[in-house]
Amino acid sequence: MRKGRRLSFAVVNAQSDFLAELYAGDAIRLETTIIEMGTKLITFRHRLIRAENDMLAFETVFKCVLLNLEKRSSSEIPAEVRAKASHWIEGS
Repeated sequence: MRKGRRLSFAVVNAQSDFLAELYAGDAIRLETTIIEMGTKLITFRHRLIRAENDMLAFETVFKCVLLNLEKRSSSEIPAEVRAKASHWIEGS
């Protein structure tokens, strides 16, 4: 069994927009930012962009809770995780 904190972000809500078609062989890039961060909750924005023309093809927003994998309940986001994640907050 893997050792460590036994924590994982679990998606509790997802909203997705399919904006443009992607084709087999298209080069894409994924951009991820954090919209907001609470004590137990974090909201991620993921965007798939066609690299050739910078066209936004897909965007999704995931609201996630930090899940304690042993207790199967929400847990507070550790301070060191919050500190590292704060670099990815939109507008920071």
